[in-house]
Amino acid sequence: MSRGQWSSNAQEENHQESLVHNKNVAVVPSHLPAVRGANNIALTGSTWAEVNLDAIAHNVRAIKNYVGSKVEVIAVVKANAYGHGTVPVARTALENGAKRLAVYRLMEGIELRRAGVTAPVLILGYVLPSEAEAVVRWNLTPTVTERAQAEALATAAGNQGKRLPVHVKVDTGLGRFGLLPDQVVPFCQAILETLRLELEGLYTHFAVADESSESSRAYTRWQLDVYLAVLEALEAQGITVPVRHTAHSAALLGAPNSHLDAVRPGIALYGLSPFSNGYTPIPLQPAMTLKSRVIRLQTLPAGASIGYGRSFVTQHSARVALVPIGYGDGYHRIISNRGQVLIHGQRVPILGRISMDQIVIDVSAVPGVEQHDEVVLFGRQAQATLSAAEVATWAETISYEMTTSLSPRVTRVYLREGQIVAVHYLEDKIYFHKTLYHRGLKRHSQ
Repeated sequence: MSRGQWSSNAQEENHQESLVHNKNVAVVPSHLPAVRGANNIALTGSTWAEVNLDAIAHNVRAIKNYVGSKVEVIAVVKANAYGHGTVPVARTALENGAKRLAVYRLMEGIELRRAGVTAPVLILGYVLPSEAEAVVRWNLTPTVTERAQAEALATAAGNQGKRLPVHVKVDTGLGRFGLLPDQVVPFCQAILETLRLELEGLYTHFAVADESSESSRAYTRWQLDVYLAVLEALEAQGITVPVRHTAHSAALLGAPNSHLDAVRPGIALYGLSPFSNGYTPIPLQPAMTLKSRVIRLQTLPAGASIGYGRSFVTQHSARVALVPIGYGDGYHRIISNRGQVLIHGQRVPILGRISMDQIVIDVSAVPGVEQHDEVVLFGRQAQATLSAAEVATWAETISYEMTTSLSPRVTRVYLREGQIVAVHYLEDKIYFHKTLYHRGLKRHSQ
C-alpha cells in the first residue's frame, strides 16, 4: 500500500484527520487493522519516533488535576512540541483540559491556525514590528516589550478593525527577554492608551526552579516576590491583569504558590521531569520512544576496527549490528563509545563513533537477533526502559534536547491505544520568493 493510498483512504476518518492538517501526514484508516500495528515496517520505515498521544492526554489531565479547576493550563508546543509534533500534540492537549497554547515564533502560531486550531495561542518570543499584520490576521497573542512593537501591533489591529490581546513579560532575574520590573507600569500604561491593545497577561520565567539547593529555592521565591510586587504596582495605578502566569514545568511541580491564574507546562507535558533526579509529584508518562532497525549483521574477528577514527577495536570476535540512525537524525555524536540501546529487551553497547547516518551495536550477548529487528534508542522495549534522561547524561545534556533535536527525517508515528493513527514524514515544503527565484533560474540558464 502506498503513502498516497493511506492519505486518500483517510478521508473517511474525520476524527483522525483532525489530528493533523499537512500533506506529509498519512492518516491510517481504521478498517485496516493489519496495517495499524505499532511495529509495522511499511508505515514506520527504518528509523522513527513513536509519539503516544494517550500519554500526552494523561499528562495534561494529571497536570490539570494537580493545579485545580481555577488554574488554566497553557500547553507549550514550541519547537515542534519539543520534537513530538505541534499539531497532534496541541489538539490532544486541548481535548484533555488545556485552554491555551504557547509557541515561540510567529510561524509556529500560523501553523496551528492553518491546521484549524482556534484556541488562544501565545507567542513567547519577540515579534518583529514587521510581523504585526500577520499576528493580527491570524488572531495570535503576542508578547510585547517595546514601544515600537506595541505601536506596530496597535496600528495593525486598527487597520483590521480588531482589538488585540497582548501579554507583557517581566524579567525578574533570568536576564534574557522581558522588561525590567521598574519599566512595566509605564509600559502597560502606554499600551492601554493605544485603545487597540488589551493587556491580557503578565508573566515571568524562573531561572533555577529546577534546582533543589536552598539558594536556588530562595532565588525562585525572590523572583516570585519581584513579580508580585510588579502586579501590586500595576494595581495601584488601576491596572488589572486577567491572566497572571509564572510557572513552567519545574515551578508547576515544585512551587505550588507560583500557579496563580495559569501554568505553562513544557517538558512535563511530554512526560519528562524537569528535575535532574527525575522527581515528579504526579504520575507522568513519557510520550516518545525513539526506534530504529537492524539493517545488517556481521561477525567481526578480534582486532577489527569500527567507525571513523578507529576509536573502537574489537578484543575478540564480536557479532555486530548496523543501525541506520546518527547525528544527522539528532542522535548526538558525543554518545559514541559510551551509550547503549535496547534490542530484544536487553541493553547492548554502541561501538565506535556515531556517524551522520549510522551506529554499530554489539549484539554478541543477545541470541536470535535478525535483520529488521527493532532497536530502541530511548523509551521502553518489552520490560526494559532506557529513559531520555539517561541517554541525555551520555550526551552531556538534558532530556529536552534529546527529543527536540530529532530532525525532520525521523518519521513521527502517532499512536492511540497502541495502534498507529497517523504518520508524519519528512517535510518537503519550500517557500520561494517568486521574482527572485525565477530571476536566478534565468541567470543560471544563460
